Amino acid sequence: MASPTDSTDPNALPTPATQAGRDGLNALLSRPREALIALDFDGTLAPIVEDPEQARPHPDAVPALAALAPKVASVAVVTGRPAGVAVRIGGFAGVPGLEHLVVLGHYGAERWDAVTGTVTAPAPHPGVAAARAELPGLLDRVGAWRGTWIEEKGRAVAVHTRRAEDPEAAFEALREPLADLATRHGLVVEPGRMVLELRPPGMDKGVALLEYAREIGAGSVLYAGDDLGDLAAYTAVDKLRAAGTPGLLICSGSEEVTELRERADVVTDGPSGVVRLLRSLAARLP
Repeated sequence: MASPTDSTDPNALPTPATQAGRDGLNALLSRPREALIALDFDGTLAPIVEDPEQARPHPDAVPALAALAPKVASVAVVTGRPAGVAVRIGGFAGVPGLEHLVVLGHYGAERWDAVTGTVTAPAPHPGVAAARAELPGLLDRVGAWRGTWIEEKGRAVAVHTRRAEDPEAAFEALREPLADLATRHGLVVEPGRMVLELRPPGMDKGVALLEYAREIGAGSVLYAGDDLGDLAAYTAVDKLRAAGTPGLLICSGSEEVTELRERADVVTDGPSGVVRLLRSLAARLP
């Protein structure tokens, strides 16, 4: 875990806990025009809330990204949300400084480019609609945990337990039935922070990050996330490091996902800490 930022210097950066992380930060600072800044949305740029539709970025997140983006090779938001939803909720469209922002939605299955303002995506997997149709009956059979609810995500469907009377018990009770349902329809289950998401296989943030980093020829990569779905992106950064591309792993601090904290080079105090880091980078870069 990184050392705390020097409070006497508003532009001070934390010292990464690992040599690989320090190499990643040094590469970013010395060659910013080659750097890819990639970030998760929920829990990283936006605080976690009970209703995902009510999520909004930290008030300073978009200004920080707009200040940083013109100084690096690219900024990408990598999210499980549909790309268009992330753009709408994030308020990313038409922001000066973010003219070249890319949003990789549905774990990379969808892509929104600020340059065109359009979303590109393949046809949806038929198993998602079939599984969605069975979910109400499945929840009834399991016990219809009060407060558990279904989120429509277009190319995926998620069951949230954060509002349940016992969120963790509901989460554990639903793991196996949802895994069986997913298997029958050719899907996989991605667990998160009190949410279980059913989605097509081959969609993950690691694949999305690797493909985009290679597409732009990134010379270094910073990735910030907060949840289990971000572990694949962490692994992608490890692969890039092994191939000679420096990387820096940021955890938007969560006590709910200790594995992410243990693998990170820098742990921040949630989205507010991520925003401070982005602002500090923007201030330090030419």
